[in-house]
Amino acid sequence: MHGVGGDDGSNTNVLHLTRTISVKDGTPLAGPELEYNPVRDIPVLENGELVIRVKGESVRVPGQWVRDVCACPQCRNQHTAQRQINVFRGNISGVTIASANVSGWPQHITVKFQDGHETVVPASVIRNRKLHHGARQREGIVDVATWTSEIQEDPPTVEYADIKAGPGMASLLKTIRARGFAFVDNMPATPEATELFLQSIGPIRNTHYGAFYDFTSDLSSKDTAYTSEALELHTDNTYFTDPAGLQALHLLSHTDGTGGESCLVDGFAAAEQLYAQSKGAYLRLCDTGVYAHASGNDGVSIQPAQAYPTFTHSEQYKKLIQVRWNNADRAGVATRWKQLERWYDAAAKFDAILNDRRNQYWFQLKPGRMLLFDNWRVLHGRAAFTGKRRMCGGYINRDDFISRFRTTNYTREELEASTVTG
Repeated sequence: MHGVGGDDGSNTNVLHLTRTISVKDGTPLAGPELEYNPVRDIPVLENGELVIRVKGESVRVPGQWVRDVCACPQCRNQHTAQRQINVFRGNISGVTIASANVSGWPQHITVKFQDGHETVVPASVIRNRKLHHGARQREGIVDVATWTSEIQEDPPTVEYADIKAGPGMASLLKTIRARGFAFVDNMPATPEATELFLQSIGPIRNTHYGAFYDFTSDLSSKDTAYTSEALELHTDNTYFTDPAGLQALHLLSHTDGTGGESCLVDGFAAAEQLYAQSKGAYLRLCDTGVYAHASGNDGVSIQPAQAYPTFTHSEQYKKLIQVRWNNADRAGVATRWKQLERWYDAAAKFDAILNDRRNQYWFQLKPGRMLLFDNWRVLHGRAAFTGKRRMCGGYINRDDFISRFRTTNYTREELEASTVTG
């Protein structure tokens, strides 16, 4: 794993414990969770107010928040988990705490309001808010394992039969969250099976290319992906405000020709290497927006709502969550003239890392082995080929991808704790 030299000359790993890149004020930040002590951090009623100790200080817990997170049938729809009260309106007594019983701690506390309503607040709701654990679950954050070309020795693979049997879906999506991609082996080499499989993850995204795609190199859509030309490493949909989160590629056949090897690069690992090589270049790609476009098809001129940077970080954790890179579809660079050359220099450094063979995983797609990868993280490319290839696949929105990951990997209690609470 590549390290990062600190200002004091030390070798500090950018990804730290969570294996995701963090930047705050130009400094790597692991985003450690706050210390939580269930014995010390006991909610109590002081001078008629519910308080909790935070770093040795008593902090008032708003009555609005307690009523807001109430999960009783009166306050929350038991079928949809939607809130049925509005703490911004109504009688003040409904959000004014009259008493609190902490005898059930550390399992829960019971709060009674002036209007007589009683709310039981699980300790996990309070704890998750303090630790931002609920936010981790909302964002589907996992411990990320970056990789280089050595991934070819043991690429992440899940058997199609295991997924169809049920439990394999959770393993597949967790693998993709952690490693950025996975193969689904020994599946039927048909478009019908591929489409049904993708639909079992989430709705297939409809774009100007259509929804589920089944194509050959006939330029039926005006994009170089529909040719036999080589494709540079890139992420898809940089011209969309919200690029697809998950992409699938399944080669159904390749006849009368050779070539067409596929290439993957871990964008997070490449970003980490860039930070190690040039902190300034990394930060330049964090704060400079870049436009992109899709303009080949008649009646289509798509650009994102605003210029987005190459690296996007979580507002909550300051960790890298998205890489957007597509040289072919790149449009304007949203920076001043005096900064433009610096952007080109930074982009050239990143491009060189992407094209370093030590970071590239080359392989041949084949019928019955579908590739699924995180389009917010993993860049893909292709060598030129001869003959006729038939490819199918599709996009799944980021939110649908993470939703399916959450519902297959989290318990019901964990899901509830990261829904309307916080």
